[in-house]
Amino acid sequence: MNTIDHPGPFAAAGTDLLSQRVPPHNLEAEQALLGALLANNKAYERVSEFLAPEHFADAVNGRIFRAIQRRCEAGQLADVVTLRPEFEHSGLLEEVGGVAYLTQLLSAMIGIINAGEYGRMVHDSWLRRQLVDVGEEVVNRAFGAEPELDAKAQLEAAEQRLFDLAKDGGSEGGFVTFEKALTEAVLAAERAFSTPGGVSGLSSGLRDFDAKTGGLHGSDLLILAGRPGMGKTALATKIAFGAAQALVREADAKGEGVQPRGTVAIFSLEMSADQLATRLLSEASRISGDKIRRGDISQRDFDRFVEVSRELARLPLVIDDTPAITISALRTRCRRLKRTRGLEFIVVDYLQLMRPAAGTRPESRVLEISMITQGLKAIAKELSVPVMALSQLSRAVEQREDKRPQLSDLRESGSIEQDADMVMFVYRDDYYLSQRQPKPTGFEGRDESDRQGKFDEAHAQWLRAMEEAHNKADLIIAKQRHGPTGTIPLFFEAEFTRFGDLDQVHETNGGY
Repeated sequence: MNTIDHPGPFAAAGTDLLSQRVPPHNLEAEQALLGALLANNKAYERVSEFLAPEHFADAVNGRIFRAIQRRCEAGQLADVVTLRPEFEHSGLLEEVGGVAYLTQLLSAMIGIINAGEYGRMVHDSWLRRQLVDVGEEVVNRAFGAEPELDAKAQLEAAEQRLFDLAKDGGSEGGFVTFEKALTEAVLAAERAFSTPGGVSGLSSGLRDFDAKTGGLHGSDLLILAGRPGMGKTALATKIAFGAAQALVREADAKGEGVQPRGTVAIFSLEMSADQLATRLLSEASRISGDKIRRGDISQRDFDRFVEVSRELARLPLVIDDTPAITISALRTRCRRLKRTRGLEFIVVDYLQLMRPAAGTRPESRVLEISMITQGLKAIAKELSVPVMALSQLSRAVEQREDKRPQLSDLRESGSIEQDADMVMFVYRDDYYLSQRQPKPTGFEGRDESDRQGKFDEAHAQWLRAMEEAHNKADLIIAKQRHGPTGTIPLFFEAEFTRFGDLDQVHETNGGY
């Protein structure tokens, strides 16, 4: 064997050692299974849920299983007699003894009752072969087969392959007894009944949102979308902030010194961690973020700023500001966080800045977004936590007279709308009204006083509309898989980019 000074030959020798070993297979189990299936088609029910033709190491055995599968699922008999016409003239079985091979399979059968065990052995061998392929791919990439992937990207690609194999190749799952499902449903109802406001999930800190949705629920993928300037990030951080506060209140109710049961993770792909922290501090201390950045604050404001920062330091919030993070890296970090500190809520800001798993090359942007949304939904289900992902809206909104967003305005809307359990839009009427301020030059009339009169009337109407829309925002729930849709009015303070509950009785201020 060559030394490390000559990596080329060393790499070849390493891959030769791998290729010289026979891939895992179990032909005896394959033949015994096929014999059991041909003897009694009811045995197919024992393997139909997890076994596929491609799981067979012998291609001929895989073709035979496919034929049995097709006939069984069509409600037809699959035995030596019925399969013979299909294979007699194809030449498929000639290499292993012709049609007589089907008859030989019957003698290979040990017992029909063991069909499920044979199937698991075949499936296990297939999984092992896939692991060998992954291993060879990792080795080849490490030796430079794909130079565009650095070591970190190779780790992510390897993890993605293993995750896909575990997700698609695993045979776990199946029925849950109705009794168990009923028990879970009753427990969820009991939580909602015993919690003020009827919140069975994690509170968002927004009263009307919790009332309409029951809070944030594990395994749900929530999409929060809006045009630039609407306040998507501000609303998402408000909800993350409210969820973290709810976790602290829950811990305090259990006794002094009890730590929150989990954390809230914010993946900020657009803003840095300190920028996001400044926004949260501005919101909580009611000091303008612009003034904080410029240092244009009084000693009293600064003392308030420090005091609030000490209060916020206790919140179970973590921020990851890695730009263009991949779905596989996000999954890894969430798993680690769940294992080490607990994880109760994930926010991703925002969807279109993420990248698919390293090593994948989607054919289109739509397919790429679909892979990302499917990955986020898989994370929500695997970790049993709610995931909120922010999304941009297309410019189609700007072309319409009515600027209120619709589901069709979502960029790559098909995949996002399909995978999401809830789709929400944040909309502020004052944003568009401010752009439509009447100008004196835009009016015609008989004379100057007539033009001025028309302008004054239009300007007065505009002022009334601006006053009506001032400090108000709408959270439009366009899709909710588990509840009603509709519009939730919110309070918004532009100076602090702060959302809150709207006091619809007095409509004087929002407050938390």
